[in-house]
Amino acid sequence: MFRFFRQSPPIGIDLGTANTLIYVSGKGVVLDEPSVVAVNKKSGTLLEVGENAKRMIGKTPDTIETVRPVRDGVIAHKAATDLMMQTFMARGNSGRQTAPRMLVGVPCSITDVERHAVREAGIIASKEVHLIDETVAAAIGAGLPITEPVGSMIVDIGGGTTDVAILSLGSPVASESVRVAGDEITESIIRYMKRKYGLVIGESTAELVKVKIGSAHAKALNDDAHLDVSGYNTSTGLPESITVTALEVREAIHEPLQTIIDTIKRVLDIVPPELASDVHARGIVLAGGGALIPGISELIAEATGLFTVVADDPLHCVVNGCGEVLEHWNEFKHCLADFEG
Repeated sequence: MFRFFRQSPPIGIDLGTANTLIYVSGKGVVLDEPSVVAVNKKSGTLLEVGENAKRMIGKTPDTIETVRPVRDGVIAHKAATDLMMQTFMARGNSGRQTAPRMLVGVPCSITDVERHAVREAGIIASKEVHLIDETVAAAIGAGLPITEPVGSMIVDIGGGTTDVAILSLGSPVASESVRVAGDEITESIIRYMKRKYGLVIGESTAELVKVKIGSAHAKALNDDAHLDVSGYNTSTGLPESITVTALEVREAIHEPLQTIIDTIKRVLDIVPPELASDVHARGIVLAGGGALIPGISELIAEATGLFTVVADDPLHCVVNGCGEVLEHWNEFKHCLADFEG
């Protein structure tokens, strides 16, 4: 049972698979840390949360467990989520662990059961918990005019899900969420290394490869980039290091990127004609960590024939959108996923 004594201003949270971000009204983004918790397996005692816990992944003894409590954009481990929320609230809000109002971004395809789990996690820190579709929050954070009768298309490529939506008058008109995003792109690198070289690498190493030399299209102009990667050889069982090229990484991540493109095309197929005309004229805006993969806007533009651009500060679009809603509540409250009129 948590005890709360001091109250904070309204808070917006992007409870992401990879990172959790917190926006405090009047202050802006006050926390951006990995969604990872390290606990003692026997006692259940919290050891580390966030960046320090992430450094432990793959390096812990049997007595310590690292947990990523949010998977595919939804809560997979309630107890760990509660511990993480409590700690992050205190870190990001001057020791305060409660707020009069909380707004949490959720994937557009989240089920009622999953929505309930997010709301329950939020109730730990606030009696008034509201949910907002991440596509809506990301579009607001990217500066798109979603409250107007104009079609705006947003593609939010997060850690666990890619959310695609065409928005008008504050709500999604056509949308789809697919559980293929940053984590699956990282996993595709792990599978590629094992398949081609018999080399087993960890999640942290694969993520480093993705960040350092990953690209989605030749226009990224990084074909000469390469990186030395270490793991263990499945044949010899011994540590080994090989040099991986940017071209190989592009080949490795082709499949999950194609899944994202297919999702975008399906949403475009079901949009009403008038809004399709708007999207054709205005193009696609990319948000989320996946938007930072070099060449991804060129890949999507080539596949769809639509102008595609990466939003300013794509990593913070969702949390900044939550903040914008909190700062202009009466203007945006009808955009909430749980708005009742």
